[in-house]
Amino acid sequence: MTRNPYIYIFIAFIVSYLIRVLPLTLIRKPIKSRFIRSFLYYVPYVTLAVMTFPAILHATDSVLAGACALVFGIALAFFGAGLFPVACACCGIAFLVEYLVRL
Repeated sequence: MTRNPYIYIFIAFIVSYLIRVLPLTLIRKPIKSRFIRSFLYYVPYVTLAVMTFPAILHATDSVLAGACALVFGIALAFFGAGLFPVACACCGIAFLVEYLVRL
């Protein structure tokens, strides 16, 4: 029993289209609520964090190395380090912890 794969593609298209079009058609006035505006302001940041966080922890063989690199990177960024130094330091920390875990 084979199923037509185009049905699944069409359903995915309809769902994606409705998610994008319905807010544009239903909400025509500017949003006045401070709560809703602040909620919508942070949605992209939360989405990026939700996609990135598990990848950081599971990028190495041990979750400990990813967690150490994450904590170290957050600390460096908090103290004003740029993106490139933070990325290099996190790679170094992950490498060092992976090396120490294998000993």
